[in-house]
Amino acid sequence: MSVGAQGGARGAIRVAVVEDQPLFRQMIAALLSAAGRFDLVGAWPDAASAREALSGRQLDVALLDYRLPDGDGITLGRWLRAEQPGIGIVLLSATDNMNALLDLADAELRGWSYLSKTSSLSSRGLLTALEATAQGRTVLDPALSERRSPRRGSGLDALSPRQFEVLELVAEGLTNTAIAHRLGIADRSVDNHVSTIYQALAISADGQRNPRVEAVRRFLTETA
Repeated sequence: MSVGAQGGARGAIRVAVVEDQPLFRQMIAALLSAAGRFDLVGAWPDAASAREALSGRQLDVALLDYRLPDGDGITLGRWLRAEQPGIGIVLLSATDNMNALLDLADAELRGWSYLSKTSSLSSRGLLTALEATAQGRTVLDPALSERRSPRRGSGLDALSPRQFEVLELVAEGLTNTAIAHRLGIADRSVDNHVSTIYQALAISADGQRNPRVEAVRRFLTETA
């Protein structure tokens, strides 16, 4: 059953939620409604009801359970993207499997994020991820990212500890300014680190690929 649509404030981020667990769905809906900067379009328990309700609706971001009774969040997210190419998609999963995002082609990955229900997911972290994803950034669950380390012999293995730390924060969806604040260093230092990381990994902004998205993919494929 849908939670009634909210008449959000002008400029509020329009969010849809698809989550099959009733209590979790209601808690997320209440959190979004109370946050003040989100317009909760509705919340549904499965892909079929969400498709019926959301066809033709305008959204900024969708929060989708990775496993649904009648499908999965990636398939539903792709359908939403076909309806609205600019929409952000946040996958919420009970399993710690960020590599599910690797099912997406390079051109699709921008604006897709992954959060785990079983890690240190917080209300603040969820809202921040929704905002960042609505802006087109890709956010990987911070608690899961922090457990990963470079695969031996990979491109990431050649990065310095500080460079890998910066890349990890890029993968968590932070802007360079936010990374600088987190690490207590100058914005210019972060800019230099990011440029060096791109060079070391042979990542270029050629107009076809977003270098930050490519960096996130490399983080997923070259860590364990």
